[in-house]
Amino acid sequence: MSYPIVILGSGRGSNAEALLKAEVSRQLGQASVVALFSDHEDAGILDLGQKYKVPAIYIDPLKKGAYLSEAAEQNYIERIESFSPRLIVLAGFMRILRHNFINAFGGRVINLHPSLLPSFKGADGIAQAHATGVAITGCTVHWVTPALDAGPIIDQKAVRLEASDTLPQLTKKVQLAEHQLLPDVIARMSRGKLAQEPPEGVKK
Repeated sequence: MSYPIVILGSGRGSNAEALLKAEVSRQLGQASVVALFSDHEDAGILDLGQKYKVPAIYIDPLKKGAYLSEAAEQNYIERIESFSPRLIVLAGFMRILRHNFINAFGGRVINLHPSLLPSFKGADGIAQAHATGVAITGCTVHWVTPALDAGPIIDQKAVRLEASDTLPQLTKKVQLAEHQLLPDVIARMSRGKLAQEPPEGVKK
């Protein structure tokens, strides 16, 4: 059974590429990446489309800040729905999505966050952990709800923060963990090894 996914990202797309590489090497279970989306016209994630022969689509956010405009959000919903995804993956997508978007996909939206939630929510999770000097940080895959980085946790991967680690060194460690965790979670979902029930308060 096919398990199409779409990926939304705002930056260079390293996690999107980790998923695409996992698919090529047949380590993504039944999942296949059917489209890439970005809110930045020059985002590196869009360059992956040609490299991996996947549609790569820029949709204008129509406003600055943390949120898409309502019109842009509707544009995203319609274009994403045209690919009939089983899962929408936010991988470095730097926008907060409203009820309308989340409910449109029946709770099929997950996010990758660079900390061990519930610690260090919001932007710059790695820098927050580094500044605090915690012994352990990492990354989290969680269901998306309207509350920022507060949806039910699906899985996490820990990273040890050494006293000598610079912020770039810690960033590299966390990104490596992300590249391992996200494909593994999606592979397990596609094989039915992880329950895919919408979070509380999100419509099926």
